[in-house]
Amino acid sequence: MSEKLTHLDEQGRADMVDVGDKPDTDRIAVAEGAIYVQPETLRLIKEGNMKKGDVLTVARIAGIMGAKKTSELIPLCHPVPMTKIGIELWLDEGQNAVRIQAKARTVGKTGIEMEVLTAVSITALTIYDMAKAVDRTMRIGDIRLLEKRGGMRGDYVAEDYKDAD
Repeated sequence: MSEKLTHLDEQGRADMVDVGDKPDTDRIAVAEGAIYVQPETLRLIKEGNMKKGDVLTVARIAGIMGAKKTSELIPLCHPVPMTKIGIELWLDEGQNAVRIQAKARTVGKTGIEMEVLTAVSITALTIYDMAKAVDRTMRIGDIRLLEKRGGMRGDYVAEDYKDAD
């Protein structure tokens, strides 16, 4: 790991990294997270009976929108032209959770990790918003990067990530 913090200038002030001289490379990233709910909340989501509507569809769209807005939400984050962003959601009845996975791809000068982490976070927050009237005990957690490919620093795959190619 480099000892130098890349988002600080020579005077130690916050500064956006100049990626202009970096080559464009194919980049992908995958992140995951979960929102833990009461069994009744999970049932309402599964059956599509939440008063605010189809929770999973709205949350998926919100996650995609969140990924596209990452550079507006995270200071010093570069805007990244994504060629693909996808959100997968599945109900984990054993853990009373909605599991979230975001995958994104770009060809560019900087990575797309922040976009998938933002997508997972916004997806979970949207589920929370849509279900808060019936469940005040919800807990968002386990948000992490699973995979990153492309760029000068090389690839990263979490040891327990089974879906990596």
